[in-house]
Amino acid sequence: MSDSGKHLLIVDDETAFRMAIAERLADHGFVVEGAGSGEEAVARIAEFAFDILITDLRLPGIDGRRVLDAALERYPEIIGIVITGFGTVKDAVDAIKQGAADFITKPFQFDALLHVLNSALEQRRLKSENAWLRAQLEERYKLDGLVGRSPVMRDLFHLLEIVASTSSTVLIAGETGTGKELAARAIHHSSARRAHRFVAINCSAIPETLLEAELFGHARGAFTGAVGMRQGRFEQAHKGTIFLDEVGTMSPALQAKLLRVLQEREFERLGDSHTIKVDVRVIAATHSDLHRMVGDGSFREDLFYRLNVIPVRIPPLRDRREDIPLLVQHFIARLSAELGRPPLTVSQETMRRLMAYNWPGNVRQLENAVERALAFTQGRSQIEVQDLAPDLLAARPADPADMGDHWLPEEGLDFETYISGVELSLIRRSLERTQGNKRQAARLLKLKRTTLIEKLKRLEPRL
Repeated sequence: MSDSGKHLLIVDDETAFRMAIAERLADHGFVVEGAGSGEEAVARIAEFAFDILITDLRLPGIDGRRVLDAALERYPEIIGIVITGFGTVKDAVDAIKQGAADFITKPFQFDALLHVLNSALEQRRLKSENAWLRAQLEERYKLDGLVGRSPVMRDLFHLLEIVASTSSTVLIAGETGTGKELAARAIHHSSARRAHRFVAINCSAIPETLLEAELFGHARGAFTGAVGMRQGRFEQAHKGTIFLDEVGTMSPALQAKLLRVLQEREFERLGDSHTIKVDVRVIAATHSDLHRMVGDGSFREDLFYRLNVIPVRIPPLRDRREDIPLLVQHFIARLSAELGRPPLTVSQETMRRLMAYNWPGNVRQLENAVERALAFTQGRSQIEVQDLAPDLLAARPADPADMGDHWLPEEGLDFETYISGVELSLIRRSLERTQGNKRQAARLLKLKRTTLIEKLKRLEPRL
C-alpha cells in the first residue's frame, strides 16, 4: 500500500514510548504523527483524515475511548487500535464493540503491534474489495452472465446452481468463445465463497518460464528481475476461487505442482522453501480433449481425475441457435448503453442470416459481430443485412429451414452429400441432448426408433 494509505496517529502520554514507536513505524513505511493527550488527538483528527489511530486507553483529560469515538464519528473507515497497560477482557470487549479493529496490552513486542496493524490493513482492503465484488454480483453475475433459454442452457443453469453449492473441483469443457469463464464466475458468485476473490488466469497466455511464478509467487532473487517477494495467484485466491483457463497447455512439471496443490492444499513460492497452506476452490477449463491428451501422454492421468471431479460442458452456439435472438438483443442493449444511444432493432432478414451462420468463434464471435454491425448502422435505427461482416454474408446456411435462393452457390452443390450432412448434424444434436438415449432422440426427431437406428447404421462411418 502506498504512503497515502498509511497515515497514522499515535496517542500516548509517555513521550519516550510514543516517539520510539513512531520511529520504528516510520521505518516500515508509515507516515506517523503523535499526540500526548486526548485533547491534542481530537484536534489533530479534526484537521486531518488519518488512516490509522493507535491510542492508549488511559489518558489525562479526554481518555482513549472518547478519542476513538471522535475518530470513528468523523471517519467511519478509520482503523482504531487500542493499547493499555491495564488490559482486561472487559476493556478488550468494550473497545471492539466501540469499533476498534484490535486491542493490545502493554508491554508488547513491536512485532506484535506490526502484525496487528498489517492484519487490520489487510482486513480493510478485503472489506473494500468484497463490497465491490458484491456490487458486481448484484449487477452482472449469478447466472445472468450466461444468456439463454434453450433446453440445453436451462440444463446448464440447473447444473451450475448445484455445483455452486459444493466446494468440489470443476472442469469446464467447451470450444473457444462459449463462455467458460462466465460459467466459472457464475459458480463462484453463487457459492459460499462469493465474499472472497475470484482470480482468473489464462495458462496459455503466459510463457511457461513465467507461469510457475505467476501461479505460486516467487521469493526475492528467485530469478533475474525478481527484485522483491511476490504473491502468486493461489495466495491471492485464498478462501475464494481460482480459475485456470486452458489448463491443458501446462507443462508436465507444472502439472505435477498443480496436482500437489489439489492433493495437499500447499505449495512453495519459486525460490523459497517455506510451505504455504491455502484454502481455495479450483475451477479449470479447456477447449482441448483432455481424454485424448491423457491417452497420448501429454496430460497426467492423475491430474485429469483430480480436476474432473464435476465435469461441466458449455455447448457451442451452433447447438443452441434458438438462443441467438436473445443473445443479439442482450448485446445490443449493453453496447447501446455504453455508446449512449437508444437500442436498435434487427431486421428479420438480418436475424435469419445470424441464425444461419455456424459461429466457429461461438458467443464471443457473435458479440463482436453485433458490435461491428452497430458501428455500421451510422445513425439508423435498425441493423440491416449490409451491416454484417462479409464472412457472415458469404456463409452457407447451417439449417435447411433457413435456406433461400441466395444461398445456392453458382456452381451448384452435391444434393445427397448436403442432405446427409444435415441428417448427421441433427442426429448428433439429438443424441447429445438426450445423452445418447436413442429412444428419446428418435422422439425429438419425430422418427421411429427403428428408423433412427437404420440411419445410424448408414451414417455410422461418419459418426
